[in-house]
Amino acid sequence: MTIDTTIAYGPHPDHVADLYLPTSDGPAALVVVLHGGFWRAAFDREHARPEAEALAALGYAVANIEYRRVGGGGGWPTTFDDVAQALDVLPGLIEAARPGRIAHDRILYLGHSAGGHLALWAALRHRLPNGVAWRADIAPRVAGVVALAPAADLVDAYERGNGSGAVAEFLGGGPAEFPDRYAAADPLALGTADIPVIVVHGDRDDRLPIELAREYCAKTGSELVELAGIGHFELIDPDSAAWPFVAAALRRCLD
Repeated sequence: MTIDTTIAYGPHPDHVADLYLPTSDGPAALVVVLHGGFWRAAFDREHARPEAEALAALGYAVANIEYRRVGGGGGWPTTFDDVAQALDVLPGLIEAARPGRIAHDRILYLGHSAGGHLALWAALRHRLPNGVAWRADIAPRVAGVVALAPAADLVDAYERGNGSGAVAEFLGGGPAEFPDRYAAADPLALGTADIPVIVVHGDRDDRLPIELAREYCAKTGSELVELAGIGHFELIDPDSAAWPFVAAALRRCLD
């Protein structure tokens, strides 16, 4: 599968999403992909191209989103500005560019690592504290979230030093310095979603340990799929033993 078109959702060069469409006609479920890379500019949406192509081959429409990252104008608060704007406007922009190709009641968020954090956060914007700019009055119109090895507990990830201090870089410091930022950014602090949330995590992950996922799912009631012998990056490799579990999680969100 190849990129059908690239859609700009804002004025910055990173305000873009690559759209992949299945070969079948008619409206398809839309998977919005949020790539990982510890929120750093060294990693971009090219990192997620193989999974986007594989999902389109499975019959999904796919929007592989770019956003500003640490070292390229991102971090607090601009990364959140970008993700909120992209998810708010992209379905309408896709409809305008390719009429009738997406099913607006079958939208899924899929994120890996830092992108898994952003996917969980985006589905919980109606639970953000009052006064936070990205707070939604109603729950986002999304059918489910699949988070792959997500940074689901930012306080824990900060304390562990995951990604060589990536959380501190992303939010500007630790939870003692910026409690309001963590309250607005940490999925664990935002509670339980009103939609299916499935976390897929390998027990050999050396970037974000599976304990983060276990704690998040235990406290929020989200479903956890633990994969034995799987590390961090197999989850986004369509040729890996982990990929069928990712595909199955997406399907279950739509059941």
